[in-house]
Amino acid sequence: MTKEDYKKLVKKHTPKEPKLRNIVVAFFVGGLIGFFGEFIIFMLQESFGMSKVIAATWTCLIIIGTASVLTAFGFFDNWVNKCKCGLIIPTTGFAHSVTGSALDYKKDGLITGLGANIFKLAGSVILYGVISAFILVIVRVVIGV
Repeated sequence: MTKEDYKKLVKKHTPKEPKLRNIVVAFFVGGLIGFFGEFIIFMLQESFGMSKVIAATWTCLIIIGTASVLTAFGFFDNWVNKCKCGLIIPTTGFAHSVTGSALDYKKDGLITGLGANIFKLAGSVILYGVISAFILVIVRVVIGV
């Protein structure tokens, strides 16, 4: 069997992903998370008299905590399989990756398991986030925007 024949065979048996459906679901789920975030900010401002900045900080903590707890109880993985990027792209995805890594390696101990592997999945997000922020700051300084 040649490489081309093998590629054709793999392509024939690879399940087709419903891309349009995934895009629409991700759009609405991400929007729903944004809506709930804005709702929480509004409620914190109205109920506790917080400034917008403090309410937004608490909202991030609430969303991250909720995603981490749902990951710990095993609910979040099922939802990610259904909602795809709608749950992965917002802050919930970062919380999920850190909590998931912590849970996967907790049996190896606090130092060599949890401590050494907690940012295994999230490390690339942190790395490329810092690099892109650095590049954008340089561009901003050079352009003077």
